[in-house]
Amino acid sequence: MGAVYTYGLDDLEAIAAGAAILASGGGGSYGDACTILGQLAQQGTFTPVTVKDYDGATPACVLAIMGSPDAADGLTLTAIQNSITNTSQVFEQATGWPLGCVIPVEIGPINSLVPLIGAGMSRGTIYVVNGDGAGRAVPELPQTTFTGSAQLAPCPCALASDAPPSPLVESAVLGAPTADKVETLAGGVVGGFGGYSGIAMWPSNKGNGYALSGNYIPGTLEQARQLGLSLLKAQTPPSTAAVAANISQLTGRAAQAVLTNFYITAVTQSTSSTSSLDSGVIRLDNAQDPSQSTATHYLYNLNENLIMYSTASISPDIIAPDSICYYSESTGRGFSNASDDLAVYFNAATGQSTGKQVSVIQVATAPQLYSTPGVVASFAALLRNIGYAGAMPSA
Repeated sequence: MGAVYTYGLDDLEAIAAGAAILASGGGGSYGDACTILGQLAQQGTFTPVTVKDYDGATPACVLAIMGSPDAADGLTLTAIQNSITNTSQVFEQATGWPLGCVIPVEIGPINSLVPLIGAGMSRGTIYVVNGDGAGRAVPELPQTTFTGSAQLAPCPCALASDAPPSPLVESAVLGAPTADKVETLAGGVVGGFGGYSGIAMWPSNKGNGYALSGNYIPGTLEQARQLGLSLLKAQTPPSTAAVAANISQLTGRAAQAVLTNFYITAVTQSTSSTSSLDSGVIRLDNAQDPSQSTATHYLYNLNENLIMYSTASISPDIIAPDSICYYSESTGRGFSNASDDLAVYFNAATGQSTGKQVSVIQVATAPQLYSTPGVVASFAALLRNIGYAGAMPSA
C-alpha cells in the first residue's frame, strides 16, 4: 500500500488549483471550485478526509458531477452536497452495499473535489481513493481506465438531481452493458435535470471481487495537490516552463510548454441539448490585437480540450488523449473552458482579450489510460465529430 494522507480544507484548495491545469480545460469550473471551497470554509464543519490507495476490500464507486460546466455555472456547495446525498442514497439502494470509499472519475477543479466533499460529509466513515480514471478530465465515460475490465461493470449507475433530499428529488438508475451505452442514456437524463447531475457508477464490492483494484490511475489526487500547493505558495506566478517541469516531475509524464504568453482573442461556445457537453473553439494569438498577430492557434474542445492547430502548420500542435492544459503567468493559475473561467482572459461583451496572457502546456497521456482497450478509439471518434480524421498519436 502507498502513503495515507489526511486532507483538510487547505489541501482541497491546492487540489482545485492543481487540477485546474491538469484537467485539460475540463472537469468543471475553477471559479466555481473556489466559490464552493469558500462556502465550505464558512460552514465550518468540514471533517478532514483520509486519502489512500484502494484496499481491494471496501465497497466503492466512482462519484462525480456530470454534464455541462456552463449549465452548472454558479454551482453552489449546497447543490453539490444535495447531489452527493441523493446520488449516493439511490446508488446504495440499487447495489445493496453501503459505500466505504469513493474515487474521482477524472482530475478536474470540481470532479476532484466531489468525492472529497462527499467523504467529508460522511464524518470519517468513507475514504477517498488517491487516483482517478484518466489523469486528466475527459468528455465522456468511455475515455477512462474504468472501462478496461469486464469484471468492473458500469452499472447499476445512479443519477440524481440537486434538490434538497425530499420527494422532490429526481433520480434514475441505469442498466447498460458498457460505459458507452451509459453515456448515451445518461445524456438524456442529465438534460432532463437541467444540464448537470450527480452520478455514481462502476460499483466495486464483494460481488465482483472488488474490481476497482488495478483499474484506476494511482496517485493523481496527490499530484494535483502538490502542483496546486506550488502555485498557491509562489510569491510571483511561476514561468510556464517551470510549471511544465513541475508537472513532469510530479506525474512522471512528459510535459512541455507549446504556447507561452498568448492571448485569447475569440471564443465560440455552445451547449448540446442531447449530450449536455459544451463544444467550442478558442482562438489564441501572440498579440492582444489579432490584426497585429504573427502566430495564431485554434483550440477545439468538447468540455475538455481535444486538439490544437497552428495556422502555420499542416499537422496539429497537440491531439488528445494527450492533455492540452491551460496556465496563465498573469494570474499564476490554470483555468477551464467554463464561461466564468474564460471571462478572466476574454471579454465576451467586447469580443476582445482582457490583456491577461495564457499559455498551453502539453502533458503526455498517462500510460495506463493509453493502454486501456477502446480509449484511444473513443477519443478518435470524438475528434472525428469535430472534423479531425487523421492519425492518432502513438504511446
